[in-house]
This record gives sequence, structure tokens and C-alpha cells, in this order.
Amino acid sequence: MQTSSRITLVISLFFLIPFSSLLAQTWNLVKESDGIKLSTRNEPNSTLKSFRGEAVFHASTDKVFHLLGNPKNTDWWDKSISHIRLLGYEEDKFFQYYIVYDMPWPLTDRDMVVDTRITTNSATGERIIQAKPLVSAAVPEKEGIVRIRNYWQKWTIQPLDKGNLRVTLEGYIDPGGSVPAWFYNMVITETPLRAIRSLRDRALSAKPARD
Repeated sequence: MQTSSRITLVISLFFLIPFSSLLAQTWNLVKESDGIKLSTRNEPNSTLKSFRGEAVFHASTDKVFHLLGNPKNTDWWDKSISHIRLLGYEEDKFFQYYIVYDMPWPLTDRDMVVDTRITTNSATGERIIQAKPLVSAAVPEKEGIVRIRNYWQKWTIQPLDKGNLRVTLEGYIDPGGSVPAWFYNMVITETPLRAIRSLRDRALSAKPARD
């Protein structure tokens, strides 16, 4: 696989990890592909952009939620992950984990310590899965690996009528190190596209999500 393609896949994986931005800036529609609307916006105090992907499809709300909100369900993630360690978990409330990504040469491998929180609107059935950095002395930095410290992500699962769902993924990440901003901004439209497409395919497959 070409280096640019691998970097795109790795950046997309950063955002499979299920923190919403409180900044109400305007999203700019970039394109629509495979039924997925892709948008970006400028991130304050950064040369990098945040992104948004949205799709509507017919699927089980519970299955989609368990794919995103249960740390056992990582088998549909990209194979660029070389290590995952669960640090804490309470069903339907939160999970925390440490994750390492195998970056293509000449880039340095990255790692993250992630705090993921889950909220459910009992009236509408909407579920939100938000991720932000977890400051944890239990996972010290390692030589030869760049620690990703600045990122946020939000998955929203919104039930619609006739068994349909609106699934939205928003996120931002500063991968640190030597990933050029121009390249990052070029590939981020692929990030929500790959993530939502993978989630949709897995949700529509016969293989059940793990409990």
C-alpha cells in the first residue's frame, strides 16, 4: 500500500475511537460520497481542520451502539492498531484505554490514552459517545512513540422513523510530530468516510456485536 493511503487509514483510525467541541462554528460541505455527507471547518488556534461525516441508513440502534460503545468490539477497526489495553470500563457509561498505532515509514508510531463517555437521551433514544485525552500516569510516554495529546471526537446515533438511524461523526486531532498540515487537511475528508462506511457495513452484516 502506498504511504499516502496508509497515512489516510491511520488518521481515520484515530477517529474510530469514540468530546464534542463546544464551538458553534459553521461546517462547510465538502462532498457527498456513498451516501455520506462530508464537511470540514477551521479549528480555532490551529492550522488543522476538524471534520464531520453524516449518513442515514437502516440498522439496529442497539447493534450500532454496541459497536461504538463497547470496547470489546474493535474487530472492525483498521489493522494499523498494534496494541490496545483497556484501562477502565463501566457498561453504558464510560471506557478508557491505551492504544498504539503502527505508522508507515518514515513517520513515527503514535499512541493515545483515551477517555470515552457515553450519554443516552431516554426521551429520544439518541446516544452520544464522546472521547477526549485521558491524563494518566499509569501509561508513561515511551521512547520512539509520539504521544497524541490534542484531539476530540463525538459519535451521535439518532433514531429516526421506519427503523432508520442518522449517524454523525465529528472530530479533530493534532497527530503531532512530522505530519504536514497540508496533507492532514487533504485527507481528513476520507476520515469520516472510511469510519462511517466501516461502521455501516459492520452494522448491516450478520455478525453480531459482542456484549
